[in-house]
Amino acid sequence: MEKRYVFLVTVVCTSLALTLLVVHWRHIRSVTVELMDLERRVRALQKGQEWWNEGVCCPSGTCCGCQVWESPKFGGSRGKRDLSSPGKIRQKRQKRRSFLHLIPASAHSNDERDLTVLTWALGQIQGAGLQASGETITVATEGNYFIYSQVLYKDTTWVMGHVITKRLKGAETKLMKCLKSMPSNDSVNTCYTAGVHFLESGSVLELSIPRKSAELILVAHATFMGIFSI
Repeated sequence: MEKRYVFLVTVVCTSLALTLLVVHWRHIRSVTVELMDLERRVRALQKGQEWWNEGVCCPSGTCCGCQVWESPKFGGSRGKRDLSSPGKIRQKRQKRRSFLHLIPASAHSNDERDLTVLTWALGQIQGAGLQASGETITVATEGNYFIYSQVLYKDTTWVMGHVITKRLKGAETKLMKCLKSMPSNDSVNTCYTAGVHFLESGSVLELSIPRKSAELILVAHATFMGIFSI
């Protein structure tokens, strides 16, 4: 019995050792291939030849996040040029984008229009392409914009919702609508909507609930509206 146990232990240990040797050998082979590839690239650079990594550099010498040696046949000098990284390019683009996030300040009824309209406070803002004033957002720079909104309702009506309207040169257009069924127990629910629209300079946006005296919960993490250029 003891001999059989010793034999099994020996077999298991031998199998584990062989497995570790195979894994170690594969790792060494992988490292060797990488070193050979790196050496081949270094030799090419030392000879003044171009070496492009597929998906990173292109024959025009324009690269993204790498350093290249320019060959005289492409009109460049044999020197190393440090190019801008993708992160820096994204940061520059983001600085040019306009962004606006609004949080609720108050709500009041418009009896003539049978609406409840929200008055907003400024949460965050970036750029000069968007302006907020009371109940509305004014677009100063035309372009494509991503618009989003959410309202938290506490109402006994069986369905609640809101509308985002655009007014421009006397014309009124409903850009987005949001409808939500209200639960029968506590009658509290949120309605979220979002979309992409082209907005002309001078466009005025307004969020309203198509029902006067609507019961809303005005907290910044549950009721909000935002827009940013894309």
